[in-house]
Amino acid sequence: MAIRTPIIPTVITVHLGKPDETARNVTVPFDEYIKNVSSGEIYPNWPIDAIKANVLAEISFALNRIYNEWYPSKGYNFDITSTSAYDQSFGENRQFFERISQVVDEYFNNYIVKEDQVQPLFAQYCDGKVTKCDGLSQWGSVTLANSGKTPLEILKYYYGDDIKIIYNAPVEENIESYPGFPVELGTTGDFVRLLKIELNRIGRNYPAIPVITDDSIFFTVETEQAVKKFQEIFNLDKTGIVDKTTWYKIKYLYNSVKNISNLYSEGISPDEAKLIFNTTIKLGDTGVALNPLNYYLNVIAYFDPDIPFLNLNSDTFTENTRQMVVAFQNKYNIKADGIVDANTWRALKEAYNQTIAKVPTNCLCNVNEFYPGRYLLRDMTGDDIINLQKFLYLICEKKQSIPGVIVNGTYDSLTEQSVKAIQANNNLEVNGVVGPKTWTKIVELSK
Repeated sequence: MAIRTPIIPTVITVHLGKPDETARNVTVPFDEYIKNVSSGEIYPNWPIDAIKANVLAEISFALNRIYNEWYPSKGYNFDITSTSAYDQSFGENRQFFERISQVVDEYFNNYIVKEDQVQPLFAQYCDGKVTKCDGLSQWGSVTLANSGKTPLEILKYYYGDDIKIIYNAPVEENIESYPGFPVELGTTGDFVRLLKIELNRIGRNYPAIPVITDDSIFFTVETEQAVKKFQEIFNLDKTGIVDKTTWYKIKYLYNSVKNISNLYSEGISPDEAKLIFNTTIKLGDTGVALNPLNYYLNVIAYFDPDIPFLNLNSDTFTENTRQMVVAFQNKYNIKADGIVDANTWRALKEAYNQTIAKVPTNCLCNVNEFYPGRYLLRDMTGDDIINLQKFLYLICEKKQSIPGVIVNGTYDSLTEQSVKAIQANNNLEVNGVVGPKTWTKIVELSK
């Protein structure tokens, strides 16, 4: 089971002041940020194990802010502030201590976590002399180190026996959780499943929000109803569409009800952070995520001479897929590594939507035959459903084995039965959901 585990960001953006204070933001490498904080918080002549324990606490504190998008969820455009009243002390021109820097170089991609949680521990700390807190005492860590305690033993003394250190976390570019496009009916992906989890948890504190019983990766009508109620409660436009504003409002409320930025947080469990798909798609990968990818590439390449039109297998990321992805990335000024990450994926989705919206009138194809760019599900309504039902009606006229449909614009039980029958007869997954593969087969059979 893949888990949405924390990464070590290549850079961190620091606000040089209090959160709501007018001040500059500076973006610095993450390891330099920790060296800066450590050089301002602790002393280089402390026992090495005390330095290590404090560095781990500082790393975990910063990563907690980043992993949970604490400040972006509040509408800010930075990861953390420079003031110890809210976060950790950061000085823009601070000099680093060599001994501390050596420890940071060794430990910058390690962090603390509770045994049953995923997010980095909100490792609160204070000096232990002038100020007292529930977390680590910096001067107290010196006493413990002098008594022979290891860094982990020091940390357990302050944070409890149920913590552990995660070593060698991956270092990657930090990408915001918002997928870059509105999340709405028919959208699919791990981010949809995580969105449902967040809404259901918020609903325990705000019971007017209806429970989403479906834990699939599909944005269903039931999900839309929960989103609309959330938007109504928190004075957002009641659209049922999760744009960036709604996304981060949900994130903010989720952080709040779980008390994420607290030493005694409810925390995020491995099941809540479970991922069905890989975060990136690359050569050799298989699975349902390849269906829309290869479909989008085919359509884009058909109308764009800069993208080679190659034969693609809808279930596999082949060398042909890689070549087309590289060409697409070059065309849209994305790192041309042939790997589909979040940036490439949202660019593909946008390019596909723009392509089908601009299909030339002299094109020999019927524009309604293009996949509508979203999965079609039970209880959905609208023009996409009307087009689907028209194709199904043509099939029903030719094949008596396919149940009849009524072209009424609602994905009802008759429509679902017809879709499932076509899926069963054509070795497709029988789930009643119309994705690119099922859509293509339905259009083909209607002719």
